[in-house]
Amino acid sequence: MLLDPRLLRTFVAIVETGSFTLAAKRLNSTQSTVSQHLGKLETAVGHRLIERADRPVGPTPAGGRLLGYARRLLALQDEAKAILADPAGTTTIRIGVPDDIVNSAMSRQFAQFAERHREIRLDVTTGLSRDLTRRFRAGEFDIAIVKEAVPSGDARASFAEPLAWFEATDRAQPWPDPIPLVTFPPGGLYRDLMIERIERAQMRWYIAFTGNSLGSVLSAVEAGLGLSVIPNSTTASHAVQISTIFPAEPPLVLSIYAWEPGGTTGELVNAMTNTLFGRSK
Repeated sequence: MLLDPRLLRTFVAIVETGSFTLAAKRLNSTQSTVSQHLGKLETAVGHRLIERADRPVGPTPAGGRLLGYARRLLALQDEAKAILADPAGTTTIRIGVPDDIVNSAMSRQFAQFAERHREIRLDVTTGLSRDLTRRFRAGEFDIAIVKEAVPSGDARASFAEPLAWFEATDRAQPWPDPIPLVTFPPGGLYRDLMIERIERAQMRWYIAFTGNSLGSVLSAVEAGLGLSVIPNSTTASHAVQISTIFPAEPPLVLSIYAWEPGGTTGELVNAMTNTLFGRSK
């Protein structure tokens, strides 16, 4: 049985004011409308709810049982209306970024943007650059930051991403043959770069550890599991050092893409670009 909230509100007003007249004033209605609403509610529940002969009027036993439920239902309805009236999080900006880009500096930019625009929810997905590029081109992201060899013509901004081979700082002895590598999953740019470089040198290798995040890769290198190519800007807080086994690799390009150049999306792109500029220095 569904109870009309208007009828419940009228019933509660009658009980709380003890008068049909005062209930009508509270509801900005008429006494006859209040009486009609109460009659409809009593018909719906099959019970008399108000002792009309009492002064002030009060609930019958059945009305007393209904009163608490009526108040709770009305409170929930008011809460639902308030939530729907608040625009917070009703619009989404979808962002695709490599895992290491979501650092404290970028997170602060997201937080500041969210504080200025409560109506926007930031939906951030991390992943490998090739997959992020594919998904951006398919329209799954509004903004994407990717690592690539050469930026496309529609990149909003691009920055050099210096790379190097890293090993644990306490590494003293030469690397064995074959060389153990710490890599990202197949399809990652760093992984392909590492394998291409080591095969070009005609050296033997094997995958000693695969990690899905930059943190796991750095931790594995720090623990001495193997060598890895890692962005220089991400290693400061880890006990790793540049290895002399190979020369420095040519930098990749860190590019930011967005479908919309203006509005709130453009504002966020500008903030993210400033953070990437600070990272590249």
